[in-house]
Amino acid sequence: MRPLLVLLLVLGSLGPAFADNLKLLTTGAFKPAAQDIVAAFERQSGHKVTIVNDTAGALRQRVMGGEKFDVLVLTQDGLDALVGTNKITDASITPLAKVGIGVAVPLSAPQPDIHSVEGFRRTLLAARAVAYMDPGAGASSGIYLARLFQTLGIASEIAKKAVLVRGGLSAERVARGEADIALQQASELKIVPAVRFAGYLPEQIQNYTTYSGALSANTGALQAATELLAAFSDPSADPILKRRGLEMP
Repeated sequence: MRPLLVLLLVLGSLGPAFADNLKLLTTGAFKPAAQDIVAAFERQSGHKVTIVNDTAGALRQRVMGGEKFDVLVLTQDGLDALVGTNKITDASITPLAKVGIGVAVPLSAPQPDIHSVEGFRRTLLAARAVAYMDPGAGASSGIYLARLFQTLGIASEIAKKAVLVRGGLSAERVARGEADIALQQASELKIVPAVRFAGYLPEQIQNYTTYSGALSANTGALQAATELLAAFSDPSADPILKRRGLEMP
């Protein structure tokens, strides 16, 4: 049998063995959308993707510490901080989505007054306990909210009733009865079924975070990683983003 024919037969018999195993590092806000997009990507491409999520600050530290990955989804500011470090391919940075901070309450709770800045302020002061992401853990929403509480002049009052969450979902604390209001990116609040998404922060104090993706500078599966990043940024992902509380950047 001719050598070329033998090679083709061997390659054909291997089939899925040539599929790559990718590692995706993503912030929690993008994770729900990433899971939906990855599921379709795996079916269509044959590649497999392991999703690992953490806060933006923690992911940046993990990458700088040498953790291996193929695709990274981070806040735009977080990726900007990695430019020139040889950890990511700088030219591959691609805006993927943006999301605002929302409010969640128990299913049985009345609609909170969050339509005005003063109403939002009174709602927080009246709450027994307020759950939000720990700014000390590098959570982008927690960092912004800590500054916002200072601006609203209620930082000391909130500190007494704060339920700080280090990774995970602040709305789960509401679901467990540990807090009666949760603040976090809308995409993360909406995936907790045992709470009610009450809406977004008033526009005057809203903070939109842009999430972008980048390829590892050291990926061993460049083609597959490039395809995954392209799937995240494809306009066809817009319905998934909206369903998950995000929107195109």
